[in-house]
Amino acid sequence: MKTPLRCVAVVSVLLPACCFAEAFTIEQVLSAPFPSGLTAAAHAPRVAWIFDNKGERNIWVADAPDFVPRQVTHYTGDEGQQMASVRLSPDGKTIVYARGTELNKEGTSANPLSVAKLPKQQAWVVDVGGSKPRLLGDIGCSEEGCEDLQISPDSKTVVWPEKKHIWIASLDGKKKAEQLEELLGESDMPRWSPDGKRIAFRSNRKDHSFIAVIDLATKKITYLAPSTNRDAAPQWSPDSKRIVFIRQPGAQFKRPLIPEFPRPWSLWIADAQTGEGRELFRSGKGMEDSLPLFAFQSLKFTDNGRIIFASEKDGRNHLYSIRADGGPTQLLTKGDFDVEEVVLSADKHSVLYTSNQSDVDRRHIWRVSATGGDPQALTNGETIEWNPVEASDGKNVLCLGSTATSPSMPYRVTPNGRELIAKNAVPPEFPEAQLVAPKQVVFKSEDGLEIHGQLFVPKNQTERGPALIFTHGGPIRQMLLGWHYMQYYYNAYGMNQYLASKGYTVLSVNYRLGIMYGRAFREPPKSVWRGASEYKDVVAGGKFLRTLHNVDPHRIGLWGGSYGGFLTAMGLARNSDIFKAGVDFHGVHDWATFLPMWVTENVDAAPDVKEARDLAFKSSAVASAATWRSPVLFVHGDDDRNVPFQQTTDLVEKLHAQNVDLEELVFPDEIHELLRRESWIRAYKETAQFFDRKLGAQSAGVTKAK
Repeated sequence: MKTPLRCVAVVSVLLPACCFAEAFTIEQVLSAPFPSGLTAAAHAPRVAWIFDNKGERNIWVADAPDFVPRQVTHYTGDEGQQMASVRLSPDGKTIVYARGTELNKEGTSANPLSVAKLPKQQAWVVDVGGSKPRLLGDIGCSEEGCEDLQISPDSKTVVWPEKKHIWIASLDGKKKAEQLEELLGESDMPRWSPDGKRIAFRSNRKDHSFIAVIDLATKKITYLAPSTNRDAAPQWSPDSKRIVFIRQPGAQFKRPLIPEFPRPWSLWIADAQTGEGRELFRSGKGMEDSLPLFAFQSLKFTDNGRIIFASEKDGRNHLYSIRADGGPTQLLTKGDFDVEEVVLSADKHSVLYTSNQSDVDRRHIWRVSATGGDPQALTNGETIEWNPVEASDGKNVLCLGSTATSPSMPYRVTPNGRELIAKNAVPPEFPEAQLVAPKQVVFKSEDGLEIHGQLFVPKNQTERGPALIFTHGGPIRQMLLGWHYMQYYYNAYGMNQYLASKGYTVLSVNYRLGIMYGRAFREPPKSVWRGASEYKDVVAGGKFLRTLHNVDPHRIGLWGGSYGGFLTAMGLARNSDIFKAGVDFHGVHDWATFLPMWVTENVDAAPDVKEARDLAFKSSAVASAATWRSPVLFVHGDDDRNVPFQQTTDLVEKLHAQNVDLEELVFPDEIHELLRRESWIRAYKETAQFFDRKLGAQSAGVTKAK
């Protein structure tokens, strides 16, 4: 791993850099298709994934041994219809998927094209050998969506959560979709037993939840060790006799809001036939013992009698295993890093996982046995890998991956690294040779906390130029030293490359609250609405930029989306002296009004609700609106399901009242993660033009680098 740049080193270095003509367009840097949802068939050496090619989302497959890609679906146009939950049947002959978006609170699907007839999110099936996609049922998906499609072990039937219940349909279309149960609450997380005779699922009753099992032959429902707790994430044993699941305490009302409490949890295992269960593992009572961020996706029941799970009891997200019959836990991963994705191997004796071990700002793939032993690194170096799967033959591991300059693509992992399997997917207009490799930088925040970032330095720069801070959303995210694995941040990475090509130095700040630097970093005190301590890291980033010899300290701006929009607004409201312009994508501006959505329990019943709302307001940009002086561009879709559009309308009116220079870019019928490529292109173009007007050389003169 390269030694990161630190503030003291950067001050002493004259960074190379000229006058900038646009090296490439935003359309070109976002021209490569974005892959997602890589999945493998259980009993056939075939994989499938989604390619989003300039707004056209389609499914592709590839087969061993050569893994030559071929397209299966043929949707055309930038329609803004998402594709999710792609699943290959175990025999590899059929693919199911969801297309469209879930409903908003008003009961409507997203309509980014503003067509007269609303599109629906629906579940579809298509034969790999060639056929037109057909609906799994004539129902549209509900607010919960139908994005957890699960195919039966015999490749004949599919189930999914829909309209608060579990639905079932045959893949051949001969049996229409029908509701499987009529239980109270909301049913979700369906999982087939390996013998295909039963389905386990969660029955969520809000203040508590059960794991239920339905026998398909008798329709009998069995609850597993029912209690006042919240149970989730059922996983079957290989012999279909037992189920392991995660248990958390039930709701406790009238609890204070401001103090943060540990979130203890335990692992339970139960007999699927009788429902009798017992505790396998119980967490401690400290904050570090709280339920891990990736707990649900990490829980695996292996074929060698052991259960793999995640815990952060040592402050980092690591994998452990325990015998299904009980006993001591065994640490499988050890060190100063975090584990993220976890998938079972083809033989179900080990797991593949991604982590930032020995490479803190990248991801690589590792393998570890459920019985222990040293983990094996499958990839390394200045590349990034995620979404690993192992083909059913056990001979091939495939993944998605990228580098600093090459876009995300599907790869086969080899003994010498990785091999691109979609060799002709990157279009000739993609400007790989003109991109910069961001530098890893580490600087200290006001309270001494080390903050990581990625520094994009323009090529061939000879004069001081403008600079920008980029803050990600989430906030439980990490930006990387290359193209990102989430499409939202893949787009943002392309935008930062575009801004660098125009002469902007860009610092992407991995502020506290983000992942992969340990639990204490992710859950710091006095953060979010309890004090916004993370904003210190943005200010530290601005001060770091001022130390760079290629940066004009009077032309520093910032931009970001969602939580990054919140931090952008905070920068402009509290420190217009540092940040001279900003672009705020769908940001949170008033935690006090947002608080009921952020806190899951009954806010009004809390004994300190007034103090909490006062603290939330003081931790928001609106509390400092009176000192906002810098110009701003607001970007927001008015069908946003994550951050209410009113968060922007309210702040705009407050800033109008004090004559702040502001501009708006509103997308009618668009959601939080803009669905259409055209929307992203327009938003990014107007962002760059805004910064050119407010921070560009023509607005502040030219300063020679010293």
